[in-house]
Amino acid sequence: MIRGIGIDVVQVSRMRAWIDQPYLLRRFFHSSEVEAVMNRGDASVLALSARFAAKEAYGKALGTGLRNLSLRDVYVSNDELGKPALQLEGSARAALERIGGSRVFISLTHEQDNAIAMIVIEGDD
Repeated sequence: MIRGIGIDVVQVSRMRAWIDQPYLLRRFFHSSEVEAVMNRGDASVLALSARFAAKEAYGKALGTGLRNLSLRDVYVSNDELGKPALQLEGSARAALERIGGSRVFISLTHEQDNAIAMIVIEGDD
C-alpha cells in the first residue's frame, strides 16, 4: 500500500551558490553525498541539486515536510549502474516507521536549470 508520494524541483542556480560553501554542504548533506557529488566534475551542481530535491520530496511524501528531520539523515546513494536509492538514518528512519512505511522508491532527473526528485513510500498491509 502506498503511504506517501512526494515530488520537488530545485533550481540549479540555487545550489550553484552552495557548492563552494563547505558549511552549507556539511549542514544539509550527508558526508557520503558530498564525497560522491564532488567527484562528478561539471555535473556536481546537478547531482547536488537532485539530492536536495530528494530530501524535500521525502518530507512531502511523509506528509510532514521537513519538520523534525535532520537533512543529513536523508541521503542518496547510487548502485554500480547509477541507480539511485534513498538512505535513511536517525530522524528520517523514525519518520518512515511512524507512518508505517517499509520501502522507499526514488527517481531523480536534472537538466540545465532544474533538478527534480520523486519519492514513493510503500508500507506493508
